[in-house]
Amino acid sequence: MSKKSIAILTILIAIILDQVIKIYIKTNFVLGEEVKVFDWFRIHFVENNGMAMGIEFGGNAGKLFLTLFRIVAVGAIIYWLIGNIKSKVHNAVIIGISLIFSGAVGNIIDSIFYGVIFDHPTHSVAKLFPETTDGKLFFGKVVDMFYFPIWEGNLPEWMPFVGGETFTFFQYIFNPADSYITIGVVLLFIFSKHAFPKEEKKESTTKTALKNSLFLNSFIIF
Repeated sequence: MSKKSIAILTILIAIILDQVIKIYIKTNFVLGEEVKVFDWFRIHFVENNGMAMGIEFGGNAGKLFLTLFRIVAVGAIIYWLIGNIKSKVHNAVIIGISLIFSGAVGNIIDSIFYGVIFDHPTHSVAKLFPETTDGKLFFGKVVDMFYFPIWEGNLPEWMPFVGGETFTFFQYIFNPADSYITIGVVLLFIFSKHAFPKEEKKESTTKTALKNSLFLNSFIIF
């Protein structure tokens, strides 16, 4: 299979799976509802209005800026992916970049469209394509559902600042798109010699800086 085919197949499967899971959660779970699969794994429906770990800034203006910034970054990732498809890199690098792209696009879809294709009830499940909605384009919330509270308990008293406090590991709730980005970054780290090969002398340092910047941005902003 060609590198182009690998990239297209990875992106299509990843984005479709991400959206199917999110739409199922939105239309079958009440906000805040939780289903315990195992003690250490739960499906817990929350919505994220900002960046990773629920961080928000700047209200509606900040959210709009974040969405637009993600779109620009996705364009840069596409450029990066196309450049690697044309080269002789390992297929794992293509898959890694494709997963980062898919995760970014998956969360962008939520941010752009979920405000208008769903209604927003407080105590019931959402409807897909309702007759009316009070949401706005570009102001949707990202759907999160995977929760892994692997360990819950009180921290030892001898620990500075946080001793005796209740702590949960892992306390953050995430979605398939977030997982794709994490897996993609891990793949690029493992195959870093292929993803970021030593440049030929004739290749500009600007191109090297661009590749490394794209790698870091894909990890930080989504």
